[in-house]
Amino acid sequence: MSPTTSETAQGGRRLVIVESPAKAKTIKGYLGPGYVVEASVGHIRDLPNGAAEVPDKYTGEVRRLGVDVEHDFQPVYVVNSDKKSQVKKLKELLADSDELFLATDEDREGEAIAWHLQEVLKPKVPVRRMVFHEITKDAIRAAVANPRELNQRLVDAQETRRILDRLYGYEVSPVLWKKVMRGLSAGRVQSVATRLVVERERERIAFRSAEYWDLTGTFATGRAGDVSDPGTFGARLTAVDGLRVAQGRDFTSLGQLKNGQREASVEGGGGRREGGVNVLHLDEAGARSLATALADTAFTVRSVESKPYRRSPYAPFRTTTLQQEASRKLGFGAKATMQVAQKLYENGYITYMRTDSTVLSDTAVTAARAQVTQLYGADYLPDKPRTYAGKVKNAQEAHEAIRPSGDRFRTPAETGLTGDQFRLYELIWKRTVASQMKDAIGNSVTVKIAGQASDGRDAEFSASGKTITFHGFMKAYVEGADDPNAELDDRERRLPQVTEGDRLSAEEITADGHATKPPARYTEASLVKELEEREIGRPSTYATILGTILDRGYVFKKGTALVPSFLSFAVVNLLEKHFGRLVDYDFTAKMEDDLDRIARGEAEAVPWLKRFYFGEGAQAGAAEAGNGDGDHLGGLKELVTDLGAIDAREISSFPVGDGIVLRVGRYGPYVERPTEIEGGTGRRADVPDDMPPDELTVAYAEELLAKPSGEFELGPDPDTGRMIVAKDGRYGPYVTEVLPEDTPKTGKNAVKPRTASLLKSMSLDTVTLEDALKLMSLPRVVGADAEGVEITAQNGRYGPYLKKGTDSRSLESEEQLFTITLEQALAIYAQPKQRGRAAAKPPLKELGTDPVSERPVVVKDGRFGPYVTDGETNATLRRDDDVETITPERGYELLAEKRAKGPAKKTAKKTAAKKTAAKKTTATKTAAKKTAAKKTTAKKTTAKTAAKKTAAAKKSSANAE
Repeated sequence: MSPTTSETAQGGRRLVIVESPAKAKTIKGYLGPGYVVEASVGHIRDLPNGAAEVPDKYTGEVRRLGVDVEHDFQPVYVVNSDKKSQVKKLKELLADSDELFLATDEDREGEAIAWHLQEVLKPKVPVRRMVFHEITKDAIRAAVANPRELNQRLVDAQETRRILDRLYGYEVSPVLWKKVMRGLSAGRVQSVATRLVVERERERIAFRSAEYWDLTGTFATGRAGDVSDPGTFGARLTAVDGLRVAQGRDFTSLGQLKNGQREASVEGGGGRREGGVNVLHLDEAGARSLATALADTAFTVRSVESKPYRRSPYAPFRTTTLQQEASRKLGFGAKATMQVAQKLYENGYITYMRTDSTVLSDTAVTAARAQVTQLYGADYLPDKPRTYAGKVKNAQEAHEAIRPSGDRFRTPAETGLTGDQFRLYELIWKRTVASQMKDAIGNSVTVKIAGQASDGRDAEFSASGKTITFHGFMKAYVEGADDPNAELDDRERRLPQVTEGDRLSAEEITADGHATKPPARYTEASLVKELEEREIGRPSTYATILGTILDRGYVFKKGTALVPSFLSFAVVNLLEKHFGRLVDYDFTAKMEDDLDRIARGEAEAVPWLKRFYFGEGAQAGAAEAGNGDGDHLGGLKELVTDLGAIDAREISSFPVGDGIVLRVGRYGPYVERPTEIEGGTGRRADVPDDMPPDELTVAYAEELLAKPSGEFELGPDPDTGRMIVAKDGRYGPYVTEVLPEDTPKTGKNAVKPRTASLLKSMSLDTVTLEDALKLMSLPRVVGADAEGVEITAQNGRYGPYLKKGTDSRSLESEEQLFTITLEQALAIYAQPKQRGRAAAKPPLKELGTDPVSERPVVVKDGRFGPYVTDGETNATLRRDDDVETITPERGYELLAEKRAKGPAKKTAKKTAAKKTAAKKTTATKTAAKKTAAKKTTAKKTTAKTAAKKTAAAKKSSANAE
């Protein structure tokens, strides 16, 4: 029975705690005045982020790990520093309440948040666990009326995962710091995901293209055609003298025909026949020769094969399929998809968006079927409701598919939504309604055409067609494809109505050359699909995992493709060679199975953690997942203890060819040609950070090494006698002086050499000693004004400028740094300082019309670098984006991600400080009291603002795997 206002009043005051302020605001409107709804703002308690957060009573390994591995892996939990004020507020609200409802999400993470709240708040009033998968009035009131107890099994499952991920990250990451580079991280799923991307790039590097040829013909029936019965159609050569013509699928990644048989020549020339395989590999000469021989051939229809076509609807969305389809159709990244979906859920538009289930409730099925009848008619409604079996192993607990909320679905137009939220809601709505519609049916036809060439060879062409006689669910929805060249399900290909024996004439026969292509790089959508198919990690965490490997620099984007950095090659190389089991796909999937068994109560957490960490009672079968170097003999602790076998230089070195080696150094990747002098340093050249590894060829490496690099002696400084050299550094060319060998480089007496970047008008090839001395003379004192304040000319990050005290004025050219006079400088300062913006620069590139805002999108050059804008939203280009090569789709994706984040929130700290400062000017006691009051208010405001800032990331920290 739903609670009423009078019932809540009689029942006393009830405190309802949810995760986010947005969710609290929506739920508050559905409950009576006897309820107080407040947000925890995500997790209030977690493992410590560092030793400084660990209570003093803990020492040794416990302080480092935040887990007591010697005492049954007991975790050390601390209240997050940015949540202390919120915890205090929750305790104050609880003190005035008669009942506590923990209304966090109904999954492992939500259950854990509820448990931590109970542990920290220590309520002395009855505690209820309130669960729901959609935020509607009926669902919320039903959840209040039917609470349950806290599910300790879910809590334990989440805790086990958290401890496992902490041990993995805190033990393996320091190995990367020591052997590769500081600041790197390893993770149970992120490292495996990175390995997948790296392995795909290795395949691309090893790939060798094969060339093959075939023929295409345009055939005519001799009848005047129309839409339903075309007069002409195209067909492709499929066989010659009964031998199938080789296509791309017949070649290996090394450019060889599969089942490498000994090649034998084919009569007529121009082709190669694979003995015993019945495949003909046509080359250009063979294809053109055959096309000429078929020029005057009379063709006939050899066969017509017709089959019924039927396509069933796609299942409703679960988390991963929503991410994949939003990527294909809307250009959203996984992270942006989940951010938009979170807003839709919290505002009551869709059901919970972290789910592995494709099941629809009876209420949802009824709502979907009603809309099918209303919008498309009874002919599109199947006799019985459709049900969908879950495909995800160990699907997460008790969730429904992602669908519009409520017992009556709002059409997209009825929601009042705009922008990205409208587009994602529309996608979910269409998919849900389509899932309850009839199959699409039609016919598929294959026509084979035969003709005899002038040299006697028999040639067979083939054409395939598809007609849809009843579109069914396709009226509402058609799924996208990862391959941009793939044909979508609703695409029809009509062929003429022909029968066996019909005569056809060839209007044109052309020889077509093709080359096999390397395997496509992963996109966010295809990587999510791959992880799910391999059963690695939890689908609900994939967006976080993708965000992590992008933010860490292991992977960058080129368009929508995920490209591994050279840094990731070094990291994966180390993990594969020395921690093979930890990044083994099968082992990681098996680990996921074990964790799910623990969640179901079929296994115990502590013994499993002991085997993983200490290796106690390790199964012999674990060796099968290792790489044979001994990493299967002990647990994680033993693996990270003996690092002597890891050669840091070896794991970060990769042969390019001709003796050239790519190395990943402290400051980034570089190529090196070793010297023959023992102990000497070879010639080196930096490699661009954003260069795809498969593009680093021997020729390009030679080109980099041939460029001016290293030190170029310009001559000695006439005043000091020190040699002045020019160098090409990671941040551009510069000049510097060479200090004597005995000059102290560290400590209090350290001396730094004078250094200056080259001006934009200079280059390493042309810079002179005179230029270098002028550059190192900056900043140049121009003179002083009437009050004796010194004016200097300086070269800064944003170009040349004058500086007088704290007043800076831009100069028009770099040349003015050395030529401007005091009189000219004073004239510049005599002018009022320009406020506001200068005249707008023309756009660097035009990308087209944004599908969301429907406004033109352009690339502009801003103060902090190039960015894309539609006039409403600005998004800075990422490290791997290039103005020349950025695609419209990439520009739209950057804008979508920026919109999903929402406007940046301004902290109240500065305002509070200003108010306080203003109050201090009053000397009265009353004013002093007011100032104190203002200070307190400002602190509370700041705390609230800081708490709100973490709402969007309420689960990300604990979900990271």
